[in-house]
Amino acid sequence: MADNPIISTAKQSQGFSLTIYNQNFAVVREQRQLSLNQGTNLVRYEDVAAQIDPTSISFKSVTAPNSVMVREQNYQYDLLNPTTILNKSVGKTIRFRRVNPDGQIEILVGTLLNPPEVTVASQNSGGGSTRSQTLAIRLPNGNVVLNPSGEMELNEMPEGLVSRPSLVWKLQVSQAGDHATEVSYIANAITWKADYVAVVSEDESKVDITGWVTLENRSGATYENSQLQLIAGDVRRVEESQQAEVMRLESLWGGSIQPQFEEETFFEYHLYTLDGTTTVQNNETKQMTLLSAADVEVHRKLIFDSSKNWHYSSTKRPGKGEESYQDKVNVILDLANTKTNNMGMPLPKGKVRVYKADRRGNLQFLGEDLIDHTPKNEVVSLYIGDSFDVVGDRKRRAYKQIAKKVTEESIEISIRNRKEDQAQVWVVERFSGDWEILRSNHTYNQLDAKTVEFPISINPGEEVKITYSVMIKY
Repeated sequence: MADNPIISTAKQSQGFSLTIYNQNFAVVREQRQLSLNQGTNLVRYEDVAAQIDPTSISFKSVTAPNSVMVREQNYQYDLLNPTTILNKSVGKTIRFRRVNPDGQIEILVGTLLNPPEVTVASQNSGGGSTRSQTLAIRLPNGNVVLNPSGEMELNEMPEGLVSRPSLVWKLQVSQAGDHATEVSYIANAITWKADYVAVVSEDESKVDITGWVTLENRSGATYENSQLQLIAGDVRRVEESQQAEVMRLESLWGGSIQPQFEEETFFEYHLYTLDGTTTVQNNETKQMTLLSAADVEVHRKLIFDSSKNWHYSSTKRPGKGEESYQDKVNVILDLANTKTNNMGMPLPKGKVRVYKADRRGNLQFLGEDLIDHTPKNEVVSLYIGDSFDVVGDRKRRAYKQIAKKVTEESIEISIRNRKEDQAQVWVVERFSGDWEILRSNHTYNQLDAKTVEFPISINPGEEVKITYSVMIKY
């Protein structure tokens, strides 16, 4: 049986079902036809992923599930290459064929004393590095030769090496014949991510959004004609020990792109199933369309949120006050992920890049942000950059200790609009301890126990000042 195993290769594959998670692993299911004999069968199942999790392997006969029992299972991944051959040849005879400076060929025969130690030399003139193997050979006369050069020859191939990762099963079969089988396992080093492109309309009230799925396969196997599914969500995996973004901007102007994936709720996650099949090559990055939405209403907000780090400010300039500084006004785009807003699809986490066409029709990059997994009917907020023409200052004009662990301070915030149109700005202030605003020249909204916001409108070329006093008990 050991001398005549049943060999199954990728050529006999009848297709894959591939579920990829955005946590750098996938569940692989492959169907192959095997001709099994009654009794004990040894099956070598080749062309599996090099990054397989051997504890996750499952084998079953779809034709007759109760007639095939797995008695033993092995995962062989010690791949054949010059280094592994030498590692397994220590103590065996090795022959070197080398050419001496006088042109004469010399044959050196001896016993290999050590596994090769690979050393990396410094960069050469071409900018790269060289690798060499350190070997010790004992000659028949007892002398030891270090690092002999030349072509190496061995009398025999060491056992235990395989040319490709393989699964080996010892099967007990009670029903002989052709069996349709399914093998499933978890493969690491294969993942996917979502990327979004949003093109802002001329009046900046709407965006067209295209979502892309980028697959990256470094698992060591190719999955031909796969039924592809993607899982979005945070799936828990228990660890026992520590252990290409290329896109032409011209394509963003294309017509409506039909999404290639159908979305559905699956347990506490979301499942995206590809319409049709695809081949996922090893060492390949593949992009596919996830969604397309046009005329999505968007709202731009300008937020001055300087109190979160004012006492750590590094923006001091020569001659400026110790408690006065200038900060950026952040640009936020809000859009509702609802059906009425031409969206309404659960969005996997990913990067959103925002563009707008200039007067010549050329798309210009406005900024980007990362979003987390976002359910439908939620608001997506994108922080894409900072305003050039709307600036703000914050000053602490007064501060005094009015009792033990009680302070009172007065704050002045100045927002200036250097644009040619009106600006809506939300000024956010944060407090610690038990606080109370005693006086304010503007109305404000309390966002939570420690945060308030002052919504203000500023005409072109004008400046608005917010002043307030707050008492804080620590």
